[in-house]
Amino acid sequence: MNVSLEIVDVLFFLVLLIWILLDIVRGKRNAVDENVGNYRAFALFSVLVNAIISVLYLGFGFYKYWNYRVLTCKTVFSTLTWVLATIVTLYSKNRTLDHEKCWPWVLVFWWVFSSIFYSLSVSLYLITHLKSIEIPDVLPRANIVDFVSFPLSIFLSLNVLGYVKKKNDLEEPLLQGEDENPCTDPDVFTNAGIWSKLTFQWLNPLFKTGRVQKLELPHIPSAPPSEKAENASALLEESLRKQKNEDPSLPIAILHAVQKSLAINAVFAGVNTAASYTGPFLISNFVNYLLEKSDGSSIKYGLILAFIFFFAKTLESLTQRQWYFGAHQIGVRVKAALTVLIYKKSISIKYSGPSNGRVVNLINVDVERIGDCCWYIHGVWLLPVQVFLALVILYRNLGAAPSSAALLTTVFVMVGNIPLANRQESLHSKIMDAKDSRIKMTSETLKSMRVLKLHSWEPRFLKKLFELRETERSWLKRYLYTCSAVAFLFWASPTLVSVVTFGVCILLNTPLTAGTVLSALATFKILQEPIYNLPELISMIAQTKVSIDRVYGFIKEDQKKLTPSCTSKASTIMIEIEMGEYTWETNDINLKKPVIKITEKLNILKGYKVAVCGSVGSGKSSLLCSLLDEIPRISGTGMKVYGSKAYVPQSAWIQTGTIRENVLFGKKMDEAYYEDVLEGCALNRDIKMWIDGDLTVVGERGMNLSGGQKQRIQLARAVYSDSEVYFLDDPFSAVDAHTGTHLFKKCLLQLLSQKTVVYATHQLEFLEAADLVLVMKDGRIAQSGKYEDLIADQSGELVSQMAAHRKSVNQVKTCQEVDSFTNEPCQTNQIEVVEDRFKEPFAKAKLLEKTQEEEAETGRVKWSVYSTFVTSAYGGALVPVILLCQVFFQGLQMGSNYWIAWATEKERRVSNKQLIGIFILLSGGSSIFILGRAVLLATIAIETAQRLFHGMITSVFRAPISFFESTPSSRILSRSSTDQSTVDTDIPYRIAGLAFAVIQLLSIVVLMSQVAWPVFLLFLAVLAISVWYQAYYITTARELARMVGIRKAPILHHFSESITGAATIRCFNQEDRFLMKILSLIDDYSRVAFHNAATMEWLSVRINFLFNLVFFCVLIILVSLPRSSIDPSLAGLAATYGLNLNVLQAWVIWNLCNVENKMISVERILQFTNVPSEAPLVIEKCRPKPEWPTEGRIELEDLLVQYNPDLPMVLKGITCTFPGGKKIGIVGRTGSGKSTLIQALFRVVEPSGGRILIDGVDISKMGLQDLRSRLGIIPQDPTLFQGTMRTNLDPLQQHSDQEIWEVLNKCRLAEIIRHDQRLLDAPVAEDGENWSVGQRQLVCLARVLLKRRRILVLDEATASIDTATDNVIQETIREETCGCTVITVAHRIPTVIDNDLVLVLDEGNVVEYDSPARLLEDSSSSFSKLVAEFSRRSSRRSYT
Repeated sequence: MNVSLEIVDVLFFLVLLIWILLDIVRGKRNAVDENVGNYRAFALFSVLVNAIISVLYLGFGFYKYWNYRVLTCKTVFSTLTWVLATIVTLYSKNRTLDHEKCWPWVLVFWWVFSSIFYSLSVSLYLITHLKSIEIPDVLPRANIVDFVSFPLSIFLSLNVLGYVKKKNDLEEPLLQGEDENPCTDPDVFTNAGIWSKLTFQWLNPLFKTGRVQKLELPHIPSAPPSEKAENASALLEESLRKQKNEDPSLPIAILHAVQKSLAINAVFAGVNTAASYTGPFLISNFVNYLLEKSDGSSIKYGLILAFIFFFAKTLESLTQRQWYFGAHQIGVRVKAALTVLIYKKSISIKYSGPSNGRVVNLINVDVERIGDCCWYIHGVWLLPVQVFLALVILYRNLGAAPSSAALLTTVFVMVGNIPLANRQESLHSKIMDAKDSRIKMTSETLKSMRVLKLHSWEPRFLKKLFELRETERSWLKRYLYTCSAVAFLFWASPTLVSVVTFGVCILLNTPLTAGTVLSALATFKILQEPIYNLPELISMIAQTKVSIDRVYGFIKEDQKKLTPSCTSKASTIMIEIEMGEYTWETNDINLKKPVIKITEKLNILKGYKVAVCGSVGSGKSSLLCSLLDEIPRISGTGMKVYGSKAYVPQSAWIQTGTIRENVLFGKKMDEAYYEDVLEGCALNRDIKMWIDGDLTVVGERGMNLSGGQKQRIQLARAVYSDSEVYFLDDPFSAVDAHTGTHLFKKCLLQLLSQKTVVYATHQLEFLEAADLVLVMKDGRIAQSGKYEDLIADQSGELVSQMAAHRKSVNQVKTCQEVDSFTNEPCQTNQIEVVEDRFKEPFAKAKLLEKTQEEEAETGRVKWSVYSTFVTSAYGGALVPVILLCQVFFQGLQMGSNYWIAWATEKERRVSNKQLIGIFILLSGGSSIFILGRAVLLATIAIETAQRLFHGMITSVFRAPISFFESTPSSRILSRSSTDQSTVDTDIPYRIAGLAFAVIQLLSIVVLMSQVAWPVFLLFLAVLAISVWYQAYYITTARELARMVGIRKAPILHHFSESITGAATIRCFNQEDRFLMKILSLIDDYSRVAFHNAATMEWLSVRINFLFNLVFFCVLIILVSLPRSSIDPSLAGLAATYGLNLNVLQAWVIWNLCNVENKMISVERILQFTNVPSEAPLVIEKCRPKPEWPTEGRIELEDLLVQYNPDLPMVLKGITCTFPGGKKIGIVGRTGSGKSTLIQALFRVVEPSGGRILIDGVDISKMGLQDLRSRLGIIPQDPTLFQGTMRTNLDPLQQHSDQEIWEVLNKCRLAEIIRHDQRLLDAPVAEDGENWSVGQRQLVCLARVLLKRRRILVLDEATASIDTATDNVIQETIREETCGCTVITVAHRIPTVIDNDLVLVLDEGNVVEYDSPARLLEDSSSSFSKLVAEFSRRSSRRSYT
């Protein structure tokens, strides 16, 4: 047989030699293809394995010759063949074949033959020595080289088999060029082979792509079908439906939905647990073998043990990777399903929609935790199995009594952990509640940042946010210190259990040997996991239960059934208004007063135009909501609307996207009709102004559009839907006289002439054209009928409202006779008094489009990020102390273990008292250092998290308004919630864990090197390969981790948009389209998260194998060394610690990568810590006098304003003076610069040239707080904050209740507030949703009047108020601001007609500036034309 093998070796040698010579002669070797060398994961390792086997044979040959002067032909030919195989492998690694890249067939045959030969020889060896069977001499006999080479050759052959079996796993991706899409197969994982899945080779194409270019979403293959959001949610919903109970259980439904995957995962977990206990079980046999062997004894038994150790560790590694990855996979599926369920619920809740803060926390925290629970779920049944296996090992080594003592101590430690776990759960709930409040406050503040800055309230709101964070921090502090106690118990538990167990052994005179002691110590170390896992398991289950309860509580909230569109029985009736009472949701039964009470039945016929009018708070909007079934009915029969519906809410809802997308709203493009709609909604002029036309991107919530533009876009959306019934809630309030007339004529009377339209309005001039007028008062329909009939009733409600309207019109008539203008045709080039709200001209549209995708850092996380993080707390002074604690802990622990092993190696070496005393002393000392380490680490974590949070939030609050316009709030919220949570409880422990693992690893290597110095060289080689793998891995993993963070923000943004516009979405029946969008966004996130988890396992499989190999070599060395040259106790200790070598090394590499991935959260937070800020709030050297401004005189001197150096000037050298104490009206068409002028006054945008003087003081030289706090403004969009009426009127708490009531009386709000028995403590919902828009504007007016500022800016402050109330308010403003400078940006002519001066702007220049009377003297002036238009529109014959 030996002769045959020698012949085979020679044949392979010759064939390999001929192949390489022929290949060189033919010139088939092309230029080095870097892709092969860089991206084939196993190529380099295959070369290394061949080289190792060559060196082993060479070394064995020298050894045999040196000691025995024998040199066999088998050794020579085997060495030569393996050396040549190594050369061929190295040559082939960088070789390109014509159409495929693979190993040469001759090399493949050699590897397969070698693995078969080694497996045969090793198997025969084991059979003969275990069963004492003699085998014929013709069969091969194994030597030490065969034993070591066996696992290596298996690796080579399996690599080849996997390579050949699943060709596209490695070959096809390598054939793609850099510019090709690597995802030729959209689902690589599902189509991968068994070997590919086991070793994660299916990820190789992704690593290849990530190595040569920055990863983008298209590069990432899709997730498996089971992880798709649609499939996962359908399965979960089906599981919920299958439960017979009225109140189904969400946990049971989740388990049922993933039961198959969970069962497979459980198998991997069970095999992993069994394999992990093989080491402690056999370590006593190995130590006893080392103690008992003599220099001349056989090493066969030792080799068998080494091989079993290697096999068990390899099996443990592979099953652990599959277990963890399977848990991740299930987690991705569960998170996708729950997110879809929450979304469906969010857009179906009708009457009191969820707050954005609550949903953000449900998605970011609760759903994440439920998904992460898949990691821990097997602990429920694994825990008793692990304890049982540990007891079996202890019973075998020490007997019944010591093992019982160990069990009792373990139970004691576990029970001791339970109160800590309960405390953790309780504190965690408190943290979540505090986080909810903080996120809710943050969300509301970000939405209202413009108002906060204009009023100079941001320091106050920042302080409130810090107070909420301080509450969260106090709970976090207690939680982390509790975690420190848990960590102390975790590390101290093996010490306690070992002290008690060995103490019992000494008391009972149980014989202790080095083998039994080291086996027990290994068992205690592995028992550490279930001891620690119990409280963590209890804590995780408790936290998950809290999260499941929160999610299920949200999902099962009372859901009013969506009312489908009715099919009309009588084709002429479109709306049936039935008798009934309606009220908004309130928890207090005593406060459930109806806001709408219908006392008589009304039918609205097809094609009718129904006008709804009434004073502020009379119930106009609530009536429309009751028709849409968006307000709860407490009695009576529901209203019926027949046919499809369209809705234009009073507060405009605009989606992030293009203008065209907003108008089409999911419908197909009809070019002709689309153009008609744009014309009818007066959008043509705006679209022509924008560079990208109707493809211009709109910012979040339409922030960069004017109020009028937003209103017209959503009106266009409604008109284009071509519905049968339209509900328009005050669509004309945000536009000027000319545009309002245009909209009414073109939209209502032409485009919608055949449609049924119900429109609420304050513009009473639009009533006459209606077929039916409903007059609202105190929530009732006070009058209904045709306009002519109602106006004839002199005692009716409409007549009293018309009287106020006439008074307003007469104000204009006193200034200019109407008759000369009534017959003038409508001029298309008239100046529109549309409020100019977009902050930067749409010349910047392309720049805005770029901001829609979040920018991410590329490359490695910079060292400055690490440095900033580590030194944030106490300048990093505690970091060396913590590291020293770990070093002392590790040293004392290893010392205690060596002591007891050495002391028990020989009988009576030391007394029992010395044995246990010194052991307790060393072990106790190590525990003290662990406690110090845990407490100091918690201290650093708390301080670091707080400093980073303060830095980010302070920077964001100091950012200019332009930052908030280009940055969706979801990006800030994701940093404030997800990233901040990671910093709070994760990153400090990740970094510390990495440092501690490195210290542990180095200590084990030093220990092993003491036993056998060659181990150190082997370790360096393996470490070098590991670092190469890590470097190869991190380029892809880093970008995937960044993408995970980035892909979460669009989901939150879509949630936020959908919740805000839920009523509109439901009315247009667009739920399915919005659901498809969220499914797509979730799938994008899932595919990134899925592959992010898989890449970690790809790395771990390879690192684990390398260190299993190191451990195997160490055992071979220990077995091979003579008895006299080793210390058995030290060798046994090295083997005991070596059991954890692969796990520890994988932990180091895994933590190294994971720390960088997690540090991306710090990087993202620091991105917003360095946001460019506005001018300082206070400049001490330039503070104005306390009474400034005294006169209120404003001088504009050659004022130049541009938003960006690359953009044109918006204000082009304006020079004028606003005299103190005068009323100045500002008018001008869209884009004329009205809003820019106001922003320059408040320094929202800084002038590029010129200056603004107030009472002779240059405002650019003072702090922003000093400037803005001395000015008053009422913005067009009325903003209220969640809280009470008192906190909304007086956020800074500077005024008494008496002062507040005085102002409320003047603003006609007192009576409305007195209807609520809580008075000034009446609640204000998020965004003030429980108050009408008109009421909100009155609150904003009261807020400013309460401040009593010398300079007041009214930015169309009464646009959503009826004419009667407007007249009273204008009179109040005139009285209250007597002697003040009042600047009014106006849409309504009566608002500015009685002003002292009117400034007309056009394209950034002053066109006219004089008193209204003088401007009206010139009939060709722009102002005269505006007055003419208003007068013509107000004429009763306008629409006849």
